[in-house]
Amino acid sequence: MKNLQMKIKKLILVFACLVFIVPACTNLDEELYDTLAAENFFQSEDEYIAALGQAYANFTMWGSHSNVWSTNELSSDELVVPTRGGDWYDGGVLLQVHQHTYTPDNGFVSNAWNALYGGINTTNRLIYQFSAVEGAEAFEAELRAIRAFWYYHLMDMYGNVPMSTDFTDTEPKGNTPRATVYSWIMSELDAVINLLPTVKDGSTYGRMNKWAALALRHKMKLNAGVYTGSADWAGAKADADAIIASGLYSLEGNYASNFAVENSGSNENIFVVPYDKVFAGGFNWVAMTLHYASQNTFNLTFQPWNGYATVEDFYNSYVDPVSNPGPQGTVYKGKGTATGTLDSRLSNFVVGPQGTDDPAGGEAGDDDGVGLNFTPYINSIWPDACRQCGARIGKYAYENGQTPNMSNDWVLFRYADILLGKAEAHLRTGDAAGALGIVNQIRARAGVDAYTSLDLDNLLAERGREMYVENDRRQSLVRFGKFNDAWWEKGVSGSHMTIFPIPKPQLDANSKLTQNPGY
Repeated sequence: MKNLQMKIKKLILVFACLVFIVPACTNLDEELYDTLAAENFFQSEDEYIAALGQAYANFTMWGSHSNVWSTNELSSDELVVPTRGGDWYDGGVLLQVHQHTYTPDNGFVSNAWNALYGGINTTNRLIYQFSAVEGAEAFEAELRAIRAFWYYHLMDMYGNVPMSTDFTDTEPKGNTPRATVYSWIMSELDAVINLLPTVKDGSTYGRMNKWAALALRHKMKLNAGVYTGSADWAGAKADADAIIASGLYSLEGNYASNFAVENSGSNENIFVVPYDKVFAGGFNWVAMTLHYASQNTFNLTFQPWNGYATVEDFYNSYVDPVSNPGPQGTVYKGKGTATGTLDSRLSNFVVGPQGTDDPAGGEAGDDDGVGLNFTPYINSIWPDACRQCGARIGKYAYENGQTPNMSNDWVLFRYADILLGKAEAHLRTGDAAGALGIVNQIRARAGVDAYTSLDLDNLLAERGREMYVENDRRQSLVRFGKFNDAWWEKGVSGSHMTIFPIPKPQLDANSKLTQNPGY
């Protein structure tokens, strides 16, 4: 069995690479068959391995543009893609996502939907095939947990969604109520969680083991009030405690090590997507965020796209000594330097002068200055944002001589996230002291001062600083009741915007679907 597991881990990388060569099916109207010929079921150990690799290939979409991650993050107060002249306008699609004016026609909204159903379609097929194989119960349990992961994100983003769990069922589906989807996901996780591997080693790295499934269930319970109207803080705390009690995970001494080029040794990362610049490409933040002239800074083999940047107020939440007290020093704030808090999590950003050899990044009329210098300040979201404005995403380390494909493994679930979820459960059930002690563990690692008291506002702020660009911010803003608030370049949005619209192509193809309210 161990040899089989190791082989599967290797196949994950192979199929991750293939997913960028062979387009995946991403619609629920994929051609299905009532029966499969015997030769289409697995006959050997190698065929088992290849099948499990297919299940994980869909995960490689996380680190790419116009997908689940970018739709979630750009709709929050963390990230924006300013329109710099003609650059990045994209017909206003990106502006719609950030300013909460998205419609059923929005391409990002549609792409994310397709990607999630791509994962569901793959696991449905594989579960059907494995169900006919004697002795494959453990693999089937793993696939069911993966499918639950996809439905979790689908329900979180779109609310009432069509469910398809039977590969042989070809009938189009109408919307399933969100609370019903939640209950189904929970029942699936409850059924399989104790059938999954409990070890944390090379055989389960990048795979859905028991602890990854517990992390998923913890996240579900943390948001139960949003999904069902009934909170489950006790359940969220219990799942966090189970992960903590395992003794397998802990906070790394160095925050940045969780996101290093070689981060597979982190004891903090619970569930990751293994990327490799040669064998499993697709993680391309280096292209998405850095300036054209950053090619010289990092000796890149290509020219970046000068896109994704951090909203100034969000960056300032790190360096503000009032909201984030700690040791003071020279930091970049606004258009220049200032004295501010030296939070070690400023490693999340590429900001400030980029080197004397970099050419000026501006064009006539830009407020850029001489030499490449990323300022937290952004003059406008469109149509003429300056080309150097905005602290760039630096959370995952970039290599000197970097290709467009990064080798850092993408973190889906992390121990610090579990600790913060436990702290929130404590705080929302009246145990402020218990919550404070946990949050101060996180702050101590960041090298900032301990809080003397804790409320929901500074817990959300601390969660933001810790979890920057980890596909958490939109969900957290919704849970804390802040998603519809006004922020930079965005007015107050309607309450219906907390979920995205059902994409128009899906409504056109399936008459049983009903659009989400408000769209």
